[in-house]
Parts: sequence; structure tokens; C-alpha cells
Amino acid sequence: MEKRKIIVAITGASGSIYAKVLLNKLSRLNENIAALGVVMSENAKTVWQHELGNSDYENFNFAFYSKNDFMAPFASGSTRYDTMIVCPSSMGTLGRIAAGISDDLITRAADVILKERRKLILVVRDTPYNLIHINNMKIITEAGGIICPATPSFYSQPKSFEELAATVVDRILDLSGLPVNTFRWNEN
Repeated sequence: MEKRKIIVAITGASGSIYAKVLLNKLSRLNENIAALGVVMSENAKTVWQHELGNSDYENFNFAFYSKNDFMAPFASGSTRYDTMIVCPSSMGTLGRIAAGISDDLITRAADVILKERRKLILVVRDTPYNLIHINNMKIITEAGGIICPATPSFYSQPKSFEELAATVVDRILDLSGLPVNTFRWNEN
């Protein structure tokens, strides 16, 4: 398997547990990853601290980039990052991506991923959706992106919030093409 170059963007939407579980799992997949860059908005840091009661995002050994760092390697298609995961994705971020507004590193990287016909996965957390959200999701889907709602599954009978969040994160890793040992319906 060819090593992947991945961007993880964490926005200020509720659902920091998904980002935490994703970063934990990605840290264990380093043999499959050539490069991993993380961008967190200031709101994402605030929400993480509120929801999880810590700043553990500071403990991950990934390259972190400022939201306004347009010199980050994945601000250009020439660096060939192949996958971008926005987890969780706020509807504001989704809307800016759908409108082609590249006003920060998150939206610029998403624009690059889409224009290069690479994999963009948006893990939307808001509910319910209004028509603007649905239309923006349609635009991103038509542009080649994947909308992966942060909707956990229960058939694996998760026993904790982290196990519940992992049902979504494992789906994200599957969509990313990374190997994941997870519950599979009706498989041994």
C-alpha cells in the first residue's frame, strides 16, 4: 500500500470527541502515512476544551498549521496530498467550501483537494439540516467530495463515548483508504 498524505482540519462544530478519536487512530497508522498536517481553528480549540475538558490536541506529534498559514505544503496541489478530512465540519466551513471561498487554510486546502480530484471527506455534525445545508452538501458531492455525517452506529454495541465515536471514525478511515480493524456487519 502506498503511503498516504493526509490533511486533517478540525473546525468549531460540536463533536471534538470525533477529532480526538481520529487523531488517536491516525497516530497508530503512521506506517501507512507519509505526511499528516493538522489545522485547528481557534473555535475548534475552544470547543475541544469545553467538551473534553482538556487541551490534549497539543500532545499529538503531528505537524500543526495555523489557520492562516498559506505557506503550508497542502495549500498547493503540487505537494500531492491525497486526502483531506474535515472532522468535525461546521456548516459555515462546509458553506465556504461549497461556495469556493478560500479565505483560510482549511477552505484553501479543501479547494485544492477538489480541484486536483482528490478525496475530501466532510464529517458534518449539525442537526437538523436546513435547505441551505442540504444544497451545500449537494454542491460538494457533485464536486467530488464525500459527506460523512457524524452519525454513529450501534450494532457493534459500543460501551463508551470513545467506542461510539469510533464507529464514525472507522468509517472515515475506510473512506480514506486506510486499513482499519473494526466491526463489520455479519462478518467474523
